[in-house]
Amino acid sequence: MPELPEVETIVRGLRQKIKANQIIKTSILRQRSLVKGSLDPQILVNQEIIDVERRGKLIVLKCQNKDDKEPYYFIVHLRMTGALLLKEAADQPDIHTKLTLTLKDSLDNIQQLFFHDIRGFGQIFVTKESGLNKWSFWQNLGPEPLSLELDTFKEILQKFKGKAIKALLLDQGALAGIGNIYADESLFKAKLNPKRKAGSLNESEIANLLAAIKENLTTSIENGGTTFRNYQDVNGQHGHNQEHLLVYGRGGEKCPVCGHLLEKITVAGRGTVICQHCQK
Repeated sequence: MPELPEVETIVRGLRQKIKANQIIKTSILRQRSLVKGSLDPQILVNQEIIDVERRGKLIVLKCQNKDDKEPYYFIVHLRMTGALLLKEAADQPDIHTKLTLTLKDSLDNIQQLFFHDIRGFGQIFVTKESGLNKWSFWQNLGPEPLSLELDTFKEILQKFKGKAIKALLLDQGALAGIGNIYADESLFKAKLNPKRKAGSLNESEIANLLAAIKENLTTSIENGGTTFRNYQDVNGQHGHNQEHLLVYGRGGEKCPVCGHLLEKITVAGRGTVICQHCQK
C-alpha cells in the first residue's frame, strides 16, 4: 500500500500539473469504488481545482467555483494498487480504470486524470467541506508525522503506552501516513525493538525515533517513493527509494550495521524485519 511518501509524491505532481484546471467531465466506471455516503462525482463538473493536498495516505483535490459558498473535496485512498495517472485527452480507459476526470487548463488544453486500480480496493469520496466533519475516517486520523512536535509525540506515546511501538506507528489514529515500510526502517534507524511498549521509551529514544521517522519519510519523498510492485507517480514513473531501504524486505540478509542476520517476525499482524543485535 502506498504510504505517506508515495502519496506526497503524487500530490506534488498533481499540484504542479492540474491546479487551477477546470473539471469538465467525470466518468465513474465502477460504482463500488465510491465510499458509502459519497456525492456523485458528476457534481464536480465546472468546478476549478483550487488546490491538491495530502492528509495521511489520502489524496485531496479541493474544488470550488465562484458560485459555491463552500468547496467540494474529491478524496482518493489508493489502498493496495490504486494510482492516479495523467493521460492525454484521447486516451481510453482500460479494464482497471475505475473513474476518469477530464480537465481543461486556462489555455483550453485538455487532459484526463485516471483512477487506475488493479485489485479494486481503492476508494473515492466526494463531499462538501461540511461533510468532512461527518466522515469518521477523516475525523479519526492522527497528526501528520512530518510536522509533529516532540512534545506531541511524547503525549501520543503516553496515550498508547500499552501498545507495541510498531503497532502504534501503524495506527492511523495515532499517526497518519506511516505503514509497514517506514515503520520498519524508522525503528531500525532508531535502534528500537518493534515489540517494545510505547510507554517504555525514554526521552532520548523518543527523540531519536521521531528524528528517524522524519528522516526516512523525507528521504523517500526526495527519491520519489518506494516501488516494489504497483506504485507509480502521476506520470507512470516508479519510485527509487527501494534502493535505499536498510531492512524492509531483507529478512535473512546481513544487517548493514553489525553483520548479524536480519530476522523476519510478526508484530501487530504484520511481517517485520529486525536486527536482534542492534534493536533493543
